[in-house]
Amino acid sequence: MNKIKTFLQHTTLLRKGRSYDLGKMNLVQLWAAYLTYPTILLYFALIILSACLSIRYMTNFWLSVIPVPIVVLIYPIAWFLIHKYILHGRLFYRNPFTASLWKRVHFDHHQDPHLLEVLFGSPFNTIPTMAVITMPIGGLIAGWSGAWAALATALVMTCIYEFFHCIQHLAYKPRSNWVIYIKQLHVLHHFHDEDGNYGITNYLPDRILGTFYRSAKDRPKSPYVFNLGYTLEEAKLYPWVMRKTGAPPRDKPDPARTPSKEEMSKRA
Repeated sequence: MNKIKTFLQHTTLLRKGRSYDLGKMNLVQLWAAYLTYPTILLYFALIILSACLSIRYMTNFWLSVIPVPIVVLIYPIAWFLIHKYILHGRLFYRNPFTASLWKRVHFDHHQDPHLLEVLFGSPFNTIPTMAVITMPIGGLIAGWSGAWAALATALVMTCIYEFFHCIQHLAYKPRSNWVIYIKQLHVLHHFHDEDGNYGITNYLPDRILGTFYRSAKDRPKSPYVFNLGYTLEEAKLYPWVMRKTGAPPRDKPDPARTPSKEEMSKRA
């Protein structure tokens, strides 16, 4: 009974106007926040809806299922390309029409990696992106049934990615060696060099394209790891993100929230 009470106390449905700091949460608190977070609940609802629509338009079961493994395979590649060339690209903050989008989509997350509200992508951005990338693939294979199956798969993959992304920022030592491994790699991306380890659960694209590194000893620390290149000098030239933030960009994190040198030097 006490466990249920503790769980409910940390749900987003019962807590309003409060931020979630993953650096101060445990695994039970994460599950409570994750399973009641509006964005995740929306994804769950869309998964069910997409699956039902796929069944509704299905004419051949096996043909409709083919998009599923294809989306699973292309998802980490699409994530890598979006993460590296769009989320870490500097073109967006240099344009007044896209600066606010760039700030919300990724800059805020690197400025405060442990804040749950900015860890999850906005569904207004993520859902159209998933649909544009995956539905044409499924549609070419099995018409509308395949298109909806592809979208459902992308939504499931996103839920999985988002959960492990939370784990990577959580004040929690995983029991699984694989989870420890991906957590160490992601910590390096946020606290050592942002131009590498772009994956979340799959780092094969990083290995293939030369952006993978296993410890802080493998490369020098980047001066842009927290601001993604949006320095004070850049902010003076392109002030739209700074105006939206209400403060100059930070190039250092809170010392209490930074991994120790020993943790950073560990080989993943």
